[in-house]
Amino acid sequence: MRRILGIALAVLLLGGVVAVALAGGDKTPPTATKTVTVKGVIGSEKSEYFRDPDVVKALADKGYIVKTETSGSWAMDQLALKEFDFAFPSSSEPAPEIEAAAGVKGAQTTKPFFSPLVVIARSNAAKVLADNNLAKMTGKNSGTLLMGPYLKAAGEDRKWQQLSGSAAYAELTGTVFIKTTDPATSNSGALFLAATSNVANGNSVVSDQAAVDRTAPLMQKLISVQGVLEPSTDDPFRAFISGSGEPLILAYESQVASLLQQKQAPGDMVVLYPDTTVNSPHTFVPISENAKELGSLLANDPKLRELAVRHGFRPQNGVPEFTAATAAHAAYLNPELTGIRQVSAPTVKILMALAARAKG
Repeated sequence: MRRILGIALAVLLLGGVVAVALAGGDKTPPTATKTVTVKGVIGSEKSEYFRDPDVVKALADKGYIVKTETSGSWAMDQLALKEFDFAFPSSSEPAPEIEAAAGVKGAQTTKPFFSPLVVIARSNAAKVLADNNLAKMTGKNSGTLLMGPYLKAAGEDRKWQQLSGSAAYAELTGTVFIKTTDPATSNSGALFLAATSNVANGNSVVSDQAAVDRTAPLMQKLISVQGVLEPSTDDPFRAFISGSGEPLILAYESQVASLLQQKQAPGDMVVLYPDTTVNSPHTFVPISENAKELGSLLANDPKLRELAVRHGFRPQNGVPEFTAATAAHAAYLNPELTGIRQVSAPTVKILMALAARAKG
């Protein structure tokens, strides 16, 4: 009799367990978010952003593991793009060529953040430029590069020794020039030509062959004087911060803002914003379905926007975010871009023609 009762009790208990499970009483955790690995080609100025452990975690929380390789933005269309899930050049101008080369023309691109170009200068160089009306200081570590007067001096092959007050600084020798990247492959170098050619063309976008012919001699002077051209802004910027390199270097504001927010010593640095500039909206081009939503996530996710600002980038419609995050470094930065004229870039065809002429 006891054996029969024991069996009956076991059956009842088993039935109870099944009933609870069927009623939704199973407390097993839900399946975790599916993770997809994507590979992208990016401009070098975004390398630290994607390597940041906090960015890696924020992306993983949304289901992405992102692996990246670097390339000059204007050279991305020459890569085997089918090997990548996305391309992320440093401005919108190369995007159509990348789309065409990848066979995804008409892809839904996004522009998560942008960064204006700046010229970083040694304090002695900035002082001499200001004393000779080629720049205007707004503080000890910030100012504006006056593009008209600067380009006039460049057109005349002006040397530092010809500028008033330069004799006090033995390191300022040779022709006055801004060290840029290769305008045929690198975004910053190309946009430097876009801005300078605009000023040289009577404050108008270069839009035809006649304007290319008119501005090309000055563009060639700006580039040929530099000697070997760098493929990206990363190496010249690091050289400047280490105390070497030229006294005037073209960089992205994001590189400066990131350095300051990470509390790294800026050294002897003055940040000059060109009074005419072309903004650089970093443009996300999805190539595979796996990366289709990643650009929107980078643009809109609050955590990823916050981390973009930490790395010096300006989120779209994010002036208040950038201003608040960089308030402690206002001595170097111009959050509102006050006094800066922002112009459009020429077409890719025109800009590449200018780059070819500039390189001789």
